[in-house]
Amino acid sequence: MSLSYKSIAERAPEFFGARIADRKAAEAVCARLNEAMSELLRTIEHETALVREGKLAEAGELQPLKADLISIYMRGMTYVRDNSVALGNLAPGAVEALHLKHGEFQPILRINLAVLATAREVADGLLRKVAEGAGAKSSAKTYGPNGSKPEKPKPIDGLTVNQSL
Repeated sequence: MSLSYKSIAERAPEFFGARIADRKAAEAVCARLNEAMSELLRTIEHETALVREGKLAEAGELQPLKADLISIYMRGMTYVRDNSVALGNLAPGAVEALHLKHGEFQPILRINLAVLATAREVADGLLRKVAEGAGAKSSAKTYGPNGSKPEKPKPIDGLTVNQSL
């Protein structure tokens, strides 16, 4: 669950001004978005490292923080987009720094998504194998007591999987 508008406004009030009137406000908006991207990048890199190490439970614990940071980042990007002309005129250096930071952001996000997709594929493959093994019909290879014909195997009831991660 991501942050509400009220929570985002409390954590990043720079993204809720009506319009950017001066250089100080423009630089504050750019600095806050830069900070939000840095926090999100650190969290994504940490999550990627944990998944690569096989620490999926720990990586899952980062999800609420990651969702909050994504909410702040998305609100900031929307605000910057809506005020791009004013930002470009009042703080061109800060806007350029945002472009550079955003350039760093894309490849790290791609790596994270690839690692998560790989982990998911591995998990799905393991679950498929377990389900196939559990559902496979097993038949007796020998005769029963007193030389009787073996009983037919009973079908398995099913398999339940918790997919919360």
